[in-house]
This record gives sequence, structure tokens and C-alpha cells, in this order.
Amino acid sequence: MDRSEPPTPRSTPPLFEAVDRAERALRRAIELVPGDVQAHVDLASLLTRLGRAAEALSLLDEALVRRPVAVWPLSMKAAVLEGDGRSYEALGIHRALLARAPKAALPWMNYGRALAAAGDLQGAIEAYRKSLTLDPRQGLAWWGLANLRTVQLGPDDVTRMEQALSVVTEGLNRTQLHYALGKALGDQGRFGASFRHYAAGNKLRGDFTAYSSTSLGEAVRQTAAVFTPAFLDARRGQGADAPDPIFIIGMPRSGSTLVEQILASHPLVEGLGELLDLGEIATALGQPETLGALEAAALGERYLGAAGRRRRTARPFFTDKMPANWRHVGLIQLILPNAKIIDVRREPVACCFSSFTTYFNSQTSFPATLEDLAQYYRDYVRALDHFDSILPGQVYRVQYERLVDDLEGETRRLLDHLGLPFAAECLRFHENPRAVQTPSAQQVRRPINREGLDRWRGYEAWLGPLILGLEASPPESS
Repeated sequence: MDRSEPPTPRSTPPLFEAVDRAERALRRAIELVPGDVQAHVDLASLLTRLGRAAEALSLLDEALVRRPVAVWPLSMKAAVLEGDGRSYEALGIHRALLARAPKAALPWMNYGRALAAAGDLQGAIEAYRKSLTLDPRQGLAWWGLANLRTVQLGPDDVTRMEQALSVVTEGLNRTQLHYALGKALGDQGRFGASFRHYAAGNKLRGDFTAYSSTSLGEAVRQTAAVFTPAFLDARRGQGADAPDPIFIIGMPRSGSTLVEQILASHPLVEGLGELLDLGEIATALGQPETLGALEAAALGERYLGAAGRRRRTARPFFTDKMPANWRHVGLIQLILPNAKIIDVRREPVACCFSSFTTYFNSQTSFPATLEDLAQYYRDYVRALDHFDSILPGQVYRVQYERLVDDLEGETRRLLDHLGLPFAAECLRFHENPRAVQTPSAQQVRRPINREGLDRWRGYEAWLGPLILGLEASPPESS
């Protein structure tokens, strides 16, 4: 089957019909006014969200031919390249943008983010600092600097952030400032003030991101009810048979980026980072009970085609490190039965607290309170326990603390499970030059160490709701 054009299962849902109408309208606008740069950018943005990066880039190049001095198409091109896993190509576009707008703060901030993903720590620091010199009120630039993790912000930085917080009114900007202040104050040992800023940032984030612990708990219960041994036995042998994908799942901040970096350093594995495709397939599918054999195979091929457009090497295997794919272990079994699944675990309090102190983005649906974080962790464990019971050994578990203490031994065991020969490059994962776009980007560029394992202990006095929630008995399955 040609994976560049995977079949589309089922009839077209209303959402896709609306997207088709939007695409047709934007194409018509460009046809009527070829010099309309905004229409080009809007259509490129839509195509990018649909996983059609090559078409988006072609459109943007067309807009730049028509309007060579335009800034927005160039900015959008950098974003599309980064989203398509081509961070090093994007650096040149960022530099071209800065040549056109050297006194604009936003391009410097975006350049800093791109440099951080590419592993240029000093360059990233300088770009973020330049951005903040131009506009010290940027919450995202402060968070980008704080999120380098290996950089400590000093008292002068705290003063500047507090001044910015006193005048900034926009919610997202304030949210990012709170997270950055939490990190800076924590580095200075001012844990009470640090925690208050983390709590304030989470509260603001919770106001503009939808999350329901009740909905997640119900989804986990429904998954356990649907995916039974009999259900899976009746569908054995269905789906796309490719063994290419290696799914790395778990909680955010569990060590999954480290595991991917280790595997992506193997000569047979390509690291693709966090892909949205499986979650989008699950959303479009809805209930899996009615999934037939032909559709299961088509959905598997659809996923492989989408991932294939991100691949840049001929390595036979690739990683998909989207942590929230723990919700879709059952779907993986149905549409990609030969894929491997790795669940990365970390000590629960440390893992949840690290998530609490991390600003992800404004679109990520994730708990904003310690109580909900504890419930989320328990639902995640409950879901994986279910699949462990009905598919023993199917999900391979990596314990982060053991990996830190015995890198070679744990790596050898992981590679054995995946059927891969040992490669010494995996132990030198920090030398891998691939772009990394997660909060752990700078950490995986250093040799393995125990830094941060016990960071939560400085905040233990404020973590009662989290610790009690993690210790609570699991809810009864319905």
C-alpha cells in the first residue's frame, strides 16, 4: 500500500467538511487576489495543521516571491519547518527575519527557542536576553530562558519579572511570568514564594485550557470495559503489520525524552519527537467497538503515512514520544499490532511536581491543581495496569531512577526487548545533535546525572494534596 496517500476510512465527518470548505475558500481568495499575503499565510497555517507541510512551504515560498519583503510568510515558514522536524533549516529563516526586523522582540524570542531545540545553549541565552532587552514584559521569553533548566536566573532577573508582572494584564503572558518566577525563586531556595508563583501560573492556565478529571476517569473506565481479552482475540491479525513505530508513553516529565534520545542515538532508530497523529485518529474514530478489519488496516496505514512525512532517514524504526498516547494503547493494538510500546515511569511525587512546575502550552489539556494531578496519575496507572493484566509483557516499562543509576544495564535490557542489537552510541546520547523540542531539551544534551531527582523535597510542605491524592485507593471499576 502507498503510504504517501493512505486511505480515508468512513464517511467524511462534519469537522473535515468544514476544513475542506475553509481550504477551498482560501484557495479561491488567493486565486482572486494572488498578492494577498495573509491568505497565503492562513492557508499555509491550515495545511500545516492537516499535516501537509510540503504544500504549506510551497505556498509560503510563492507568497515571498510575490512580496519579497513580507515578514509574516517568512515567520510562518520558520514555524512550519520547526513543526516538521526541520529545526536546523529553520535557523536560517530566523536569521533572515532578524535581518529584516532586528529591533523586534518576538523574532529574537523565536530564534532563542529554535537555538535551544538545536542544542546551542549559549546562543539561545543570548537571543532570549536580546529579546528581553527589547521588551522585558514578554512572559514567554522569560519562561523560555527559565526553561533551559541548566540556566539559573538571578536576583536582577527576579526584579525585572516582578516589574513586568505588575504591569502586564494579558492572561497568557502573566501565566508564563508566574512559571518563570517560580523557577527563578526556586533556584534561589525561596521555596514558599516559588510555590506561590507556580500555583498562580497553574490557576491561570487552568482558566484557559479545558481539562476534566471526571471525563478522563470515565474514559479510562470505558477503555477497560471495551478492551477485554475476548475483544482483542476476535481482532487478532488485523491492522497494518508494519513493525516500524516505537511508542514512548507515560506522564510528562517522566524521563521519556531521555529514553527517546537514547533510542534515537541507535543507528536503526529515528527519533520523531511528539507526534499528534495517533490522538487525532482516536478523536476522529470515536468508539473502537465498530472498527472493522479493513478500517483498522487503513487507520494503521494512515498513521504510518503521516509519520512517514516527518521521517528524514532510511532507518527501519522510529519513535513517537507523545506521552498522552497512554490513553490509546488499545487503539495501537487494533491498528498497529506489531508496534512496540514503552511506558516510562518516575517516582510519582517527583513526576507530578515536575509537571506542576512546567508550562507546556496554551493548547495542552492537563491538570492545573495538585489534586487533579494526583488523580491523573492514578488514572494513567489504572489504564496501564489494565493492559498489563490482559496483554502481559506487551507494554515494556522503564523506571527512570533505575535508568539513571544503571544506564548501560537498563539500555541493554530495553534494546533486547525491542529486538535491537546493542549500540554504544546509545550510552553517548548526549552527543546526538538531533533537534529536541521538549522541556528536557538541554538536560538530554548532558551526560546522565541525578540532578533534579529530589527537587520536590524543597516544596514538600506545600504538596500535601498531591501526596494524599497519590496515596488514595483507586476508584472502583464500573
